Amino acid sequence: MDLSIIIPTYNEAHKISRDIIEAGAFLRHHHLQGEILVADDGSEDGTAAMAREAGKGLTLHVLENEVHHGKGYVVRQGMMAAQGRIIMFSDSGSCTPYDFAAVGMDLIERDQCDCAHGSRKMRGSVIHHPQPLTRRIISMMIRWVFILWLKVPARLTDTQCGFKLYRGSAAKTLYADCKTEGFLFDVEIILRARKHNLRIKEFPIEWRADRDSRLSASRNFFGILQELYSLKVILRSLAAESRMS
Repeated sequence: MDLSIIIPTYNEAHKISRDIIEAGAFLRHHHLQGEILVADDGSEDGTAAMAREAGKGLTLHVLENEVHHGKGYVVRQGMMAAQGRIIMFSDSGSCTPYDFAAVGMDLIERDQCDCAHGSRKMRGSVIHHPQPLTRRIISMMIRWVFILWLKVPARLTDTQCGFKLYRGSAAKTLYADCKTEGFLFDVEIILRARKHNLRIKEFPIEWRADRDSRLSASRNFFGILQELYSLKVILRSLAAESRMS
């Protein structure tokens, strides 16, 4: 299996068909042996059924959860179920064209990195519909919290972009122990990558904001604070493990 594409969903019935059609078209166009995994986080709008209908003729697996857990939970679920030598996840809503996955795959296949992250902030990225100003300000503030409080490398310009690819073995290593079930799981994965000396490289992408996104830093502010505290505890645990090893 060349590539596993994970699409995390939560009440995305009106979007998921397009996501699957575009993912399938990418696999066919690049002559890749691939699979699509829809990791559904307890949707109540028939997302799973729509996914199965759209995925006829494709290698599609729907990982359906009855209870809503959080994006980190379902991405981890998809990573552990995936069989590709490269595994990626892409947010629902077609924010980034799948053709950019070929860039990340090339970086991994040429052994330039173990984790290839799409970035909306790098020179060369094209933003068609930016996020609202309030969300951009909050995102910038949170980024500096990551850098100063959690010691996330400042060279990483866009930790929260929902378009990331991993060498299959790296994905299994990183996500097997991931504890964060919500919005900030990406940060824990970056911290774990540093612990395991896995290389992260960013690449510019084309992106448009999903106005119907289920994730909102402003609406979930106190939840983000709780996750930040939990991440700090996890960071202490990782540091202790490193000292012991």
